[in-house]
Amino acid sequence: MAVTRVFEIIPQLLEKYNKPNALAAKENGKWVTYSTQQFADNVNFLSYGLLGLGIEREEKIAIISNNRPEWNFADFACQQAGAVSVPIYPTISEGDLNFILNDAKVKYIFVSSADLFTKVKKIAANAPSVKTIYTFNKVDGANHWTELLEAGKKNPKEKEVESIKNSIKPNDLLTILYTSGTTGNPKGVMLSHNNLISNSLATQTLCPFQSDWKALSFLPLNHVYERMLTTLYLYLGISIYYAESIESIGDNLKEIKPQVFSTVPRLLEKVYDKIVAKGSELTGIKKKLFFWALDLGLRYELNGANGWWYEFQLKIANKLIFSKWREALGGNIVAAVSGGAALQPRLSRVFNAAKITALEGYGLTETSPVIAVNNFNPNGICFGTVGPVIDGVTVKFAEDGEILVKGPNVMLGYFNRPDATAEVIDSEGWFHTGDIGELKEGRFLKITDRKKEIFKTSGGKYIAPVMIENKLKESPFIEQVVVIGENQKYASALIVPAFAFLKEYCKRKNIEYKSNEEIIKNPEIKARISEEVEKVNAELAQYEKIKRPELLPREWTIENGEMTPKLSLKRKVIMAANKELVEKIYGAE
Repeated sequence: MAVTRVFEIIPQLLEKYNKPNALAAKENGKWVTYSTQQFADNVNFLSYGLLGLGIEREEKIAIISNNRPEWNFADFACQQAGAVSVPIYPTISEGDLNFILNDAKVKYIFVSSADLFTKVKKIAANAPSVKTIYTFNKVDGANHWTELLEAGKKNPKEKEVESIKNSIKPNDLLTILYTSGTTGNPKGVMLSHNNLISNSLATQTLCPFQSDWKALSFLPLNHVYERMLTTLYLYLGISIYYAESIESIGDNLKEIKPQVFSTVPRLLEKVYDKIVAKGSELTGIKKKLFFWALDLGLRYELNGANGWWYEFQLKIANKLIFSKWREALGGNIVAAVSGGAALQPRLSRVFNAAKITALEGYGLTETSPVIAVNNFNPNGICFGTVGPVIDGVTVKFAEDGEILVKGPNVMLGYFNRPDATAEVIDSEGWFHTGDIGELKEGRFLKITDRKKEIFKTSGGKYIAPVMIENKLKESPFIEQVVVIGENQKYASALIVPAFAFLKEYCKRKNIEYKSNEEIIKNPEIKARISEEVEKVNAELAQYEKIKRPELLPREWTIENGEMTPKLSLKRKVIMAANKELVEKIYGAE
């Protein structure tokens, strides 16, 4: 039977891939696995428990939690009870959480920890619709999720659940995902069962997935990217292991030896920087070999395009050097799928050269999410692009180069916001992405910028900041950067140096280094980072060149409100916080 609604994956999982480790997470230092049968039982009992509370069709249930098996139990139970899940980032601001709880009229909330329970309880006091908060961890004074599980066991409602499931159509509302924009209140993206299923089915053949694979999951489950991949993994019988935290990913990779994980470029950049920093600590012949292999990797071209002598050297580099990279990722990695932002082409090259296939893709919450992705099909990868458009999805370009999308992956609309929906989905059903792009070789989609982020200098020249920022971030000295210059004579930049790399650099150069504030004022460091800027300037048009960049002493973070949970920079916030520095740059005239 074809799967057309997400909850149908569970009976299929039982029938085709009944396994002892469908889901796994670390509890008290040990990996705890849940079999397919336990997964199905927990979902069933929890859905009976929710019906026992009197939950009605399309009422909203929020899940605010780190990645863990219970997240899936709650999500699938919501589906079977006919409710709509509203997954929320655990790091959400109080203002945004208050807005979402009231906008969606959330009835029940699942949270993971004591800290979240305290935070959510305080805000839920201002949301009259909220009845009860359930916790996944045991928390004093809180209702534990197993109370619902036990209630469902005592009072099973199989016929009621079957009746609800039979009444749900593929295009019915499955979930509302609130996207935290860089301005204004979050918008609730309404996705249907068909949105998620169509995207899973269209991507299932793009990687040589096997049902005995393990996937490591650490990107937030409330984000559509990991949510869709979870649907895909479960559909294909792949076991999902949840990382303890972002910090523990390295250890978790070695422990479970997965074949696949999804990531964001930021993480691959950190992995790469760590590897290079370790290589820099080597001495003598070992160091020479390391950088010889690295240089080879950075020049990698697909399909043997560099010729037999290069391929011969690469074999040696793989045996001597890159094999250690693969071991550091557990030794079994077949693919690392990257999305959410642009992946530097040099990283695609070097990881692919090292037989760690980094597949860059592209999509939005509104497109469930995948629009295009590099893949394992013949000639399925093109560095510097987000790959071919997936089956069933159509892309065209507006006159200004904006990417327009049509297909079964396009959202139902924004919750309670027909006005905002009409702004992005036109009368012919085309979704306007807000991204500017082009096709390379007639089939590979390349993103060139964000429409909203392109600005004009006082000389009337348009500047695409993201492209310049990505080039600057290729430098090991630069962690984060915002290119500025709207209505100004020239472009400039606020740069956050890569302080971990700088520490090592200062050690090697015998530069004293007490604090970040001190180091960014050091003339030698300023000159060195200016060199990196000039390398990029050499590739830019005259009007795009960066003049008088300024260094900042700390990274921009979600917690400080300078980034969205998806790690997009909130440019206006950053500009406002560094108003004096911006005035210094342009006051220099």
